Amino acid sequence: MDEAALIAAARRGDLDAFNRLVLHYQTQVYNLAYRIVGEREGASDATQEAFISAWRKLGSYRGGSFKAWLLRIVTNACYDELRRRKRRPAVSLEALMVESAGPEAEAEAEFKSTAEGPETFVQRRELARVLQDCLDRLPDEMRVITVMSDVHGYNYDEIAAATGVALGTVKSRLSRARARMRECLQGFRELLPAMYRLGGETVL
Repeated sequence: MDEAALIAAARRGDLDAFNRLVLHYQTQVYNLAYRIVGEREGASDATQEAFISAWRKLGSYRGGSFKAWLLRIVTNACYDELRRRKRRPAVSLEALMVESAGPEAEAEAEFKSTAEGPETFVQRRELARVLQDCLDRLPDEMRVITVMSDVHGYNYDEIAAATGVALGTVKSRLSRARARMRECLQGFRELLPAMYRLGGETVL
């Protein structure tokens, strides 16, 4: 994919070129939105809103990393969706656990090893549910940074560019978020597979 050529064409109003960019980034954007928002409908709404916003704002793109520019729009759309969710009735933990099976089911081809046995698969799904619940308990600004760093592997510079937050703030928020995640996981020790415990303490 010649990304630069597609961006240039899209900025001239070529919708087909923009749609090719969407196809290239849509899975990555949706997976990020899912882990931040925590449920499929909200993630789909945030993803759709992000791409619509990106199309409208293409004139403001001034070069550099298109991915970082797009991630900034995505994270803003997720913040908007999280604010909308806070105005909705709270969901029960049981419903959350059922819902959190979503990304694993949708991304099974990406994450499931062909050598994985049924027990390991169940353990991995169980751990994913617990981790999503702990992520959902984090303040929004910590959750976004934790998902980008520890789930999707973005580095500090990429996260700072995508969120518009200073590098030092990214590092401090991530440190505090990881401490909260460890504390949260202690409350789920009995749900965690034995492979994720060490010396009686939960390992994150």
